[in-house]
Amino acid sequence: QVQLVESGGGLVQAGGSLRLSCAASGRSFSSDPMGWFRQAPGKKREFVAAISWSGGNTLYADSVKGRFTISRDNAKNTVNLQMNKLKPEDTAVYYCNGGPGPVHGTGPYWGQGTQVTVSS
Repeated sequence: QVQLVESGGGLVQAGGSLRLSCAASGRSFSSDPMGWFRQAPGKKREFVAAISWSGGNTLYADSVKGRFTISRDNAKNTVNLQMNKLKPEDTAVYYCNGGPGPVHGTGPYWGQGTQVTVSS
């Protein structure tokens, strides 16, 4: 059974930082792009960041560019999202995504999500 399990969410003040982690099990994702999406209350799920299988190519939503950094460790089958200078508008449930497909798309596997709340 393939699982993606996110961790690291929580409550933080504006300007603070959080580091999200996604641990994959059941299959290796070392040949697949992985990414992060988020969904705020009443809004559609949106793309946040993605990383190619080698880590050599990364993509970011304009809203997080310069503040968030995606990285991966293929040996550990994990992907991380370092979030700095957080803003209240970053409040959302953050989902890990991965599997075969283009870096700019979505893979077939999703995590259950982790809540990030940024207070003003």
